[in-house]
Amino acid sequence: MELIEYPDREMLAMGLADRLAGALRACLARHDRASFCVPGGSSPGETFATLAGTPLDWDRVDVLLGDERWVAPDDPRSNTRLLRETLLTDRAAAARVIPMLAEDDDPEAGAARLAPGVEPALPLSLLLLGMGADGHTASLFPDDPHLARALAPDAPTVLAVRTPSQPEPRVTLSARVLRDAMETHLLIMGDEKRAVLADAREASPEEMPVAAVLRDATVHWAP
Repeated sequence: MELIEYPDREMLAMGLADRLAGALRACLARHDRASFCVPGGSSPGETFATLAGTPLDWDRVDVLLGDERWVAPDDPRSNTRLLRETLLTDRAAAARVIPMLAEDDDPEAGAARLAPGVEPALPLSLLLLGMGADGHTASLFPDDPHLARALAPDAPTVLAVRTPSQPEPRVTLSARVLRDAMETHLLIMGDEKRAVLADAREASPEEMPVAAVLRDATVHWAP
């Protein structure tokens, strides 16, 4: 694990956007397409605003979410909606989106329907993750009664998640898919997340799921 510390969040957004753009350019120089997996939530918003205007061959980039809440795409809590309002603007609007929502009543059926769309983009060229105060990443939560399945080496590509700590069901990429990414970056901010990161480095993935991806990750932190 590599830790990069920034003096403030503005510098983090600029530095991380630059690293991500460089990784996408490098991938596109060697391959026809690049797959870029991103988190939901508000934390990457400033990074995405900077990255979206970066000149690169966005029409050769496949963008997908690492996880999604099983809500309507225009719901205020939808990561799909947030992605379209943040990253998929300006030049980045030319990127191809791999859906993490399907027209199914339940996420279990949806996960099976979504997987064939995700699998051609694997292994992920570039992965950006966030982390919760409980040590979760994507929608791999420590209180998920089926977490062991999501962490297994033979886990499905996309899984449904129902956990007591979250108000709605979700779908998520499995730990296997996240671990296999060619390049991984983790974005965290604030002293609380820095302390969680320290704990996660000593924890098992069963205790703090983010531990499953830390070994090869570059962590970007600002106060």
